[in-house]
Amino acid sequence: MTPIRTVCVYASSSERTPPAYHEAASGLGRHLAAEGFAIVYGGGSTGSMGRMAEAALAAGAKVTGVMPRFMDELEWSHRSLTELHLVDDMHQRKRMMLELADAVVALPGGCGTFEELFEAISWKKLGLFLGPIALVNVNGYYASCLDLLQRSIGEGFMDARHAAMWSVVSQPEEVASALRSAPPWPGNARSFALSR
Repeated sequence: MTPIRTVCVYASSSERTPPAYHEAASGLGRHLAAEGFAIVYGGGSTGSMGRMAEAALAAGAKVTGVMPRFMDELEWSHRSLTELHLVDDMHQRKRMMLELADAVVALPGGCGTFEELFEAISWKKLGLFLGPIALVNVNGYYASCLDLLQRSIGEGFMDARHAAMWSVVSQPEEVASALRSAPPWPGNARSFALSR
């Protein structure tokens, strides 16, 4: 399995969420930095995205943002990152974030976070991304999502082996262990990508 050097973090830009989610984001930033990981994320300065980046930077981590130009023009970008890539659109953003990463972590978020997470799972299902994926299930946030994924397996939309594509933790401090202990994803994943 490829050593994990860079972790892609999906998170919310909302400032209106309960404080527990922002606290978890800060905790994740500190944790990933303490574990020696570099971070790539959406490049935002607000919400959980901003809290995670600020905590990681303060703890000495390399933090790379990937931001569509139209968002940067709206001044949504974090201005103190180690590196900021400006791209043409959301599709390029998601692709670059995954291409720069060895693992994925999803904090609680909205439709943008869901989209990114499900794209990462889809890429893994097709063998395009082989790294571990962890969901940080703060306050049971992802319970309904996990139920839906399990139902999709139970009703034949996905193979039972696909349940091994992700792991779930309840606290950000459990992420590094979950990523490092994730089972290797087989290079022949396409052989069972279709449920036949």
